[in-house]
Amino acid sequence: MRSILLTLSVLVGLSASAQRSNELGFFFGGSYYTGELNPAGHFNSMTRPAGGFAYRHNFNLRLAVAASVMFGSLQGIDARSTSAEQQKRNLSFRSRLYEVSGRIEFNFVEYQIGSERHEFTPFMFAGAALFNFNPRASVGGTWIALQPLKTEGQTKGYMRTQLSLPFGAGVRANVAKRIGLLLEWGLRKTFTDYIDDVSTVYADPALLFANGGSMAVLLGDRSTTATDNIGRQRGNPRAKDWYAYAGLTITFQLGDKPKQCAGIGI
Repeated sequence: MRSILLTLSVLVGLSASAQRSNELGFFFGGSYYTGELNPAGHFNSMTRPAGGFAYRHNFNLRLAVAASVMFGSLQGIDARSTSAEQQKRNLSFRSRLYEVSGRIEFNFVEYQIGSERHEFTPFMFAGAALFNFNPRASVGGTWIALQPLKTEGQTKGYMRTQLSLPFGAGVRANVAKRIGLLLEWGLRKTFTDYIDDVSTVYADPALLFANGGSMAVLLGDRSTTATDNIGRQRGNPRAKDWYAYAGLTITFQLGDKPKQCAGIGI
């Protein structure tokens, strides 16, 4: 408790004696996921377009907090894998992705939009987010929501709105008096293994049919082999799914330029 109070007092002291400013930014980039259907893929063919916007409050030239809303999509396709086992499993999904987050940002060197002395810095960030996903699979060109079908024989469907922990790094740079650019890559640790609707074992088709009819049977096992797969491994429940955003933010300084304060030059 003492360390927490000390940290808070330091932050309050910094913000009270430093240059505060606010920014509005617009994000353009991509989103992707890693999990059973994309086990090691970063920035590969699974990456999908993404966008969003953020509001940032700078306490000083090093420390800021930001709130953001992000939009994107995720996908995974066994047929594109180099693994023969994944190709035989033959599962695929696509999901819209929505995220609302808050985070703390730390600049490694002093930075401010419009400043000639503080015009570039690497930075890192960490925070918390709520995200919403909805995995679907294509059948004859029609996209079918997977969660209601309980494709692994679950007694209860998983929640599609969950908590994640964003963290990452990037760089900031000035491009004009009130405009800056922010390039970032942020990973999200999640606490679910069902972003792709794949986690445990193949269920009995009779149970799948009772849960979601013939469509649940079809989408629960799309393997290319004729083997009886009941009880065989379909996914890995010990490894949770991850997702990420990466891209460029154009950020605009709001209001008047902060006045110079003692001890901090511009």
